[in-house]
Amino acid sequence: MRSSFCRKRHCLLPAGREPFEYRRILACSDIPEAADLLESGDPRRVFNHVMEVDDPSIVFLLPGGGAQYFQMAQGLYQTQAIFRQEVDRGLGLLSDRYGVDLGPVFHAEEVERDRVIEDLDRPSIQLPLTFIVEYALAKLWEFYGVKPAALLGHSLGENTAACLSGVLSFEDTLSLVLKRGQLFETAPAGGVLSVPMPVDELKPQVGDLLDIAAANGPSLSVVSGPEDLLDALAARLLEHGVQSQRVRVNVAAHSRLLDSILDEFRAHLETLKFSKPGIPIVSNRTGTWLTDEQACDPGYWVGHLRNTVRFAECVDTLLEEENQVFLEVGPGNMLGSFVRQNPGAPAQRVI
Repeated sequence: MRSSFCRKRHCLLPAGREPFEYRRILACSDIPEAADLLESGDPRRVFNHVMEVDDPSIVFLLPGGGAQYFQMAQGLYQTQAIFRQEVDRGLGLLSDRYGVDLGPVFHAEEVERDRVIEDLDRPSIQLPLTFIVEYALAKLWEFYGVKPAALLGHSLGENTAACLSGVLSFEDTLSLVLKRGQLFETAPAGGVLSVPMPVDELKPQVGDLLDIAAANGPSLSVVSGPEDLLDALAARLLEHGVQSQRVRVNVAAHSRLLDSILDEFRAHLETLKFSKPGIPIVSNRTGTWLTDEQACDPGYWVGHLRNTVRFAECVDTLLEEENQVFLEVGPGNMLGSFVRQNPGAPAQRVI
């Protein structure tokens, strides 16, 4: 099918055919299936787009904790050699260098579902595996010629962005995310609550003992802190008709409950080698472009771990350019949904 279509395209283009504004894309295995899909227009298999930009600029969106799921990326692992090579590299480094074998979690069979889902909630397992999947997927996209002009991660995802941009080597980033996950498990118990409210409206409800972990969209915020206080907040919000939701992260991310681990995290960061970004990164910490000085400063990454993720502001920064295409590179479609909440976001260019 592919070669047949390509031959037709190359025959028509020299004769003067111009690119069309309207595009339709579908995936099929043979001509009869293609004909059926074109006739039915099944929205799960047939995708229609209007060409909005002549020179698109790709932004890789890199998610953080909570995006993981059972048997994530197994299809890619089985069918894509580049992806498999990078995953095996990461799993091998974890095992050989740190004695951490996450292969049984990544390759788990259906009969192990319940146990593995529970394992994936542990930061020391969840974070390294999420990073490895994101990195491998980014390298697969690059192999196919899709290369980012900018990077935007969410929490852990900014560590992946640092690796893809050359701020940290793959080996150092893997050690960072593993240490991050291990330290999380020594921090006081806590959790994370997603609330469909703007930060300014939510703050008066939060009080003095909880922290705003993330501002993900114009009307979507995340609160972090002790479990009992989060339960009480959820109950108060429900009384006012606001339905909140727990995020699958077993730590009070980006809150004061992490203060006890920050010194050890800094000490680990100071053993790593940092370089200037080779690909621009939008900073969770500031909501604007990461500077060379910030990228190379261990103190920046300590603050990044502890303070609010200003994701909505990061999206605002990227939307100052009109030719952006946002591609989520990681498990699920969480960040794409955050981007679409921005009223200025080009919905059909969030993929």
